[in-house]
Amino acid sequence: MRVGVQIGVVFNLDKCIGCNTCTVACKNLWTNRDGCEYMWWNNVEYKPGTGYPRQWENQDRYRGGWVKKNGDLKLRIGGKLSILLNIFWNPYLPRMEDYMGKHGPWTYTYEDLHTNIPMTQTPVARPKSMISGEEDIELEWGVNWEDEGAGINKTALEDVNFQKLSPEEREAYLQYEHVFYFFVPRICNHCLNPGCVAACPAGAIYKREEDGIVLIAQDKCRGWRFCISGCPYKKVYFNWNTGKSEKCILCYPKIEHGLPPQCMHACVGKIRYVGVVLYDMDRVYEAASAPDKELVRAHRDIILDPFDEEVVSAARAAGVPESWIEAARKSPFYFFVKKWEVALPLHPEFRTLPMVWYIPPLSPMKTVVKDGVFDVSGEWLPELDDFRIPIKYLANLLAAGNIAEVEKALRRLIAVRKYRRSVNVDGEADASILEEVGLTVEDAEHMYRLLALAFFNERFVIPTTHREKVVEPYVEQGFRGFYEKMVKRIWHKEPLRDYPPDLGR
Repeated sequence: MRVGVQIGVVFNLDKCIGCNTCTVACKNLWTNRDGCEYMWWNNVEYKPGTGYPRQWENQDRYRGGWVKKNGDLKLRIGGKLSILLNIFWNPYLPRMEDYMGKHGPWTYTYEDLHTNIPMTQTPVARPKSMISGEEDIELEWGVNWEDEGAGINKTALEDVNFQKLSPEEREAYLQYEHVFYFFVPRICNHCLNPGCVAACPAGAIYKREEDGIVLIAQDKCRGWRFCISGCPYKKVYFNWNTGKSEKCILCYPKIEHGLPPQCMHACVGKIRYVGVVLYDMDRVYEAASAPDKELVRAHRDIILDPFDEEVVSAARAAGVPESWIEAARKSPFYFFVKKWEVALPLHPEFRTLPMVWYIPPLSPMKTVVKDGVFDVSGEWLPELDDFRIPIKYLANLLAAGNIAEVEKALRRLIAVRKYRRSVNVDGEADASILEEVGLTVEDAEHMYRLLALAFFNERFVIPTTHREKVVEPYVEQGFRGFYEKMVKRIWHKEPLRDYPPDLGR
């Protein structure tokens, strides 16, 4: 057992209202620069829908993530030779049309609203391309194009999460009277087995050992953009102004000082949780290689119990600071993901082992119309059979099609609500509700506390980073990308050495 540490994030989809305050906070802090106009390191997508960039989940089109071939785990985009052969032309990149339409990101001619020239009609701010400066452009697509269900009767037909539903089911769910929706905020997942790191020919992307954050060394990036293809979540972007790739950095300058990322600090609904996770680095490949239906379980299995003395001893031997071990014991990520098993990873079938997990949304309370009046005198909380959101859809989105994992999470969330209702309304706690789903009263009270009442320091358990002995991998190794190693071997007659084993190559 080789203990590693990782910053883990949980989003509670049941409370996300799609306000995009997180998006604005991130945009103003990190991507308000030339070349970043179309970048949204944090965005909130509407489901059902095709997302941003368009159809990012369709790996038949984009070839992101990992696949199992002949028993081995390989990049879907191909190996080193395939990448080198296509290094000057990558056919699997999203186009600008997939991000912001053929005219690219746009603004509006706000100056038309402030002119003192007399007009015969009310002035209008016309759309204007931020790239070419062309005015009166036709708007075709954007980061929140499907917000609140706009046009999903057309665009949602491309949603890959409907693939395992029958055409009749899909058609029914897109009808007005049966339609469902929920919001899915997305950032870089800072995966344990990141495809972007493995796909980069220049070796410019690396995963920090002290906290697991995945970063791009701007001085090493050559702009080949295979990191964009290798990331199945399409959370790496190309800056057309600098010629470098950029991505969410999880606000690591704040993390190092024990503060949460900006998007999470700004969240109005308080749906975001950050905590430290201890995991077994030796079992990452094994977990990523599991069959689709077992990926969620395999991912949970490599997350270690910070209350286990054997784990703690191994962590100390690996140099993990005591403050990080203590933080792992208070981590909301550990409780939601490992102990209570109510959070699930986004598309685990991509096999990158993402470290941003999601608590699935519950359907609204049931109401029955009788004689034109809503009658809520009966049972308010829905059972799984009454859910408006299809369980199959949630399973395709969050559990690689494993319906049992989604049902377990939803049953436990419903059980906690029913238990709290028995306490507050009936005046008598009914612990049998919890026993049926494998929870204790202590579990229910703790989960209720985190989901509904948690203070700032309970949602964000982030210790100060210890970087006294840290050396950035790209600095220590120098030329480590396989493209640059090949150049040195061919032109300078230098031997091609293997990758260090701790760099995940």
